[in-house]
Amino acid sequence: MALALTRRLSLLFVGALQIPLILACLPVNAASALAAWALGSDGVLLLRTSRGARLEAFFQSADSGKGARVWIDFPGELSRTRTLRGSGPVRAIRLGKPTPGSTRLVIEFEPSVDLDPAQLKLVGTSPERWKLSFEGLPTRGLRRIGEGDLSSSPSSRWPPGVSITPTRTPISASGLPEVPRGRYKVVIDPGHGGPDPGAIGIRGLREKDVVLDISLQVAQLLEARGVQVIMTRSADIDVDLPPRVARANRIGATAFVSIHANAISMYRQEVNGIETFYFSDARSARLASHIQRQVLNVSPGSPNRGVKRGRFFVIRRTNMPSSLVETGFVTGRLDSPRLASSAHRRKLALAIATGILNYLQGVR
Repeated sequence: MALALTRRLSLLFVGALQIPLILACLPVNAASALAAWALGSDGVLLLRTSRGARLEAFFQSADSGKGARVWIDFPGELSRTRTLRGSGPVRAIRLGKPTPGSTRLVIEFEPSVDLDPAQLKLVGTSPERWKLSFEGLPTRGLRRIGEGDLSSSPSSRWPPGVSITPTRTPISASGLPEVPRGRYKVVIDPGHGGPDPGAIGIRGLREKDVVLDISLQVAQLLEARGVQVIMTRSADIDVDLPPRVARANRIGATAFVSIHANAISMYRQEVNGIETFYFSDARSARLASHIQRQVLNVSPGSPNRGVKRGRFFVIRRTNMPSSLVETGFVTGRLDSPRLASSAHRRKLALAIATGILNYLQGVR
């Protein structure tokens, strides 16, 4: 998911507008809302879900030998991950659980397939039925593949709906998502500082310097959107971990985001990648997922190391949804020169701010 343009697909339903664009808030152990699916030889994907399930759909263009991908996220956790071999223009279909309490259906096409995301629309035809026609898909050699029973009788009640806009990370502050001004408080936590440099990488690149620059820019971007931002440090000073957590808990923040850079042995410069951590709850997992997706968008070629559970003090002891993002490896051959670049740090700040704002749009 790192290299090319990622877009949300238009999600259309037959009915009135205005529903939230977030996955349904089911318990982490709730069964997957995906009940059945099939991709036909005509290039049409059919889905059956639990009644009224809220879906998110995304497109990513081909990159680095991989074909274009379309994936759809469903509420509820998949019982078993699996990969199915495709045919014709479809390389593979994967079913996974990107975060606790969610299911993801990924269709990966052959690199030669050229799809226009503007022509892809996931249509809700009833509260349990969905259809996605892959317009322009060459169907030669494509054989039907699917799982489950699509034949159950559809409900007569039609769902409300919404058209979803592209989610490419903006290239300037003017493109950031909008949220109600004055409603949210966000704590931004630049890791390390003062006598604690954090990780030290190629050519002496210091984690504390990288993350402070990114964090200050994230704060400015959020404040421009009317978010109240509290920094755990805004200069090169040492702040212990308990005071960082105590301050966030005391002010009743809406979200807490700790910003770091990764490291491994200098002899392992081939190790690069982006990863974002949360401690346990589903809200923190959603916050982490929003940030991870955006940071990957601006880090082409850097491996997706995933959204993971972690026991870092600052995300384990905070009372609000919290995540910790590792923006790349200061010891990595690919990541380190980027982290040393002010232009890339600006992109990372825009990505993290976008992820936070996308999360806040789902907070009521």
